[in-house]
Amino acid sequence: MIELQHLVKTFGPLTAVDGISLSVKRGEVLGFLGPNGAGKSTTMKIIAGFLPPTSGTAKVCDLDVTEAPVAVKRMIGYLPEGAPAYGDMTPATFLDFVAQVRGFRGAEKQARVDEAVDKTALAGVLHQSIDTLSKGFKRRVGLAQAILHNPPVLIMDEPTDGLDPNQKHHVRDLIRGMAEDKAVIVSTHILEEVEAVCTRAVIIDRGRLVADGTPAELVARSPLHNAVRIELDPARAGEVKSALEALPHVASVETLDGVNGLAALRVLAKDGGPVAVDAGALLHERGIEVRDMYTEKGALDEVFRQITTEDHDAETGHG
Repeated sequence: MIELQHLVKTFGPLTAVDGISLSVKRGEVLGFLGPNGAGKSTTMKIIAGFLPPTSGTAKVCDLDVTEAPVAVKRMIGYLPEGAPAYGDMTPATFLDFVAQVRGFRGAEKQARVDEAVDKTALAGVLHQSIDTLSKGFKRRVGLAQAILHNPPVLIMDEPTDGLDPNQKHHVRDLIRGMAEDKAVIVSTHILEEVEAVCTRAVIIDRGRLVADGTPAELVARSPLHNAVRIELDPARAGEVKSALEALPHVASVETLDGVNGLAALRVLAKDGGPVAVDAGALLHERGIEVRDMYTEKGALDEVFRQITTEDHDAETGHG
């Protein structure tokens, strides 16, 4: 549905997109992650036909964005950063205008507008001017225009920006519900959103693709993935730490700040593998009473920082 090959975009001496290649299939929700200035918005603007690539190709539904720009735009629902709209219009008049631009007339036009309004819960502000709406409602007006024509491809830049927790939940449900027969790209800084709605995630940094996988695969790259935290009697902590370090699947054991007079250890696994069973067996064999023991899950924000920082260190020679 979306195919990028060696995509490059330069602005004078600045290379904003540096040789990105990726594809997005029908049914995929791709989380597009990266630090500010990484090239996310520029890449999405190229796919949507708002910017021409300097080199490389971008195709939507087998159509080249530079060779068939109007046909590509028919296939895309696009929610750009900031959700720009005509502030003196109401959501009703704006969506009616968008529907006409999309080629709908009469009863079908009204049906399309009504469905978009219903899906984005805009009925309560339909006749207020857009300028008077909150940031969250403006975002929902932008989302409504993006889905109005039921496009096969959705490209959304920060779709839940400015929404309260209930509104975020609603929009995430909406994205999941629409994704079955569409290809969806979601750019976001909210990493919990990636785990909530995305089937796949890529991280770009300074215009380059530096990671690609399911959210679970990326989380598994965290140094804390499958780590085991153990709270126990401080008198046995040194003995347990040494014994745990000798286990074959243990990378290292950290001493943490304990609470309520207990000692705390974190057992880090080699390559994120499971170590809880081995650690539990060792404690049982030694007759060591444990007050608490649980397996930690890696966090996507840790992986994000790790990957983007390593990329910078590799180029500067630091690390």
